[in-house]
Amino acid sequence: MLKLSYDLHIHSCLSPCGDEDMTPANIVAMSALKGLNVIAVTDHNSCRNCPAVMKWAKEYDIIAIPGMELCTMEEVHVLCLFEELSDALRFDEYVYAKLMRYPNDERAFGKQEIYDEEDQLLGVEPYLLINATNISFDELGMLMEKFNGVYIPAHMDKNSNSLISNLGFIPPNADFLAAELAKLTNLERISQGNPHLKRCNIITNSDAHTLENINEAVNFMECKSRDKKDILTALVTRGKSFGYP
Repeated sequence: MLKLSYDLHIHSCLSPCGDEDMTPANIVAMSALKGLNVIAVTDHNSCRNCPAVMKWAKEYDIIAIPGMELCTMEEVHVLCLFEELSDALRFDEYVYAKLMRYPNDERAFGKQEIYDEEDQLLGVEPYLLINATNISFDELGMLMEKFNGVYIPAHMDKNSNSLISNLGFIPPNADFLAAELAKLTNLERISQGNPHLKRCNIITNSDAHTLENINEAVNFMECKSRDKKDILTALVTRGKSFGYP
């Protein structure tokens, strides 16, 4: 088994809340500097900077998982991760069609910049990406099966935009097998009354919006190989596969 350091929740300059320095090349270079093996850039409701991220990841010998931080109709934030870039981009198209069309005000929310594989500005997204989509949380199991991905409720210990804060409970038919906490010390508190979490791998990520906030190599997962399929399998396979500081 390989021990891989990871940070699977990073925002690029495509997210309006992301710093303008969070270009694909800069994110990958900083991840390499911090000793990370596996990263995922998960912009709000979009995967359109993933192609550039994956190109630069090859240059730095980092494994980049294409992903997105989806905002459901309940305004629950969910990490959606994919083995193949093609599946991520198909899901991107599906989500974009379900996104509320509200023009982005860059002065109020920030820029939404799309970069090409040379780390040059390709364009900007005109509609605000942090809006809720017309996709319910209950649909995600079926959608991830359709698009060959896995879904992970994000920052479940936060007081906003988390599954427990927004719904007040974990749905009895929930089928997710991994969950993210902002702070692992909150696991005991958040598990009370939520037995489903005992079935899940618990991960923690930076949710970085600036380069300096990308995690150091302090969180680890054990995988059969560096193959993205094995990494996603490890995420949703219950076992002692995760190590924390």
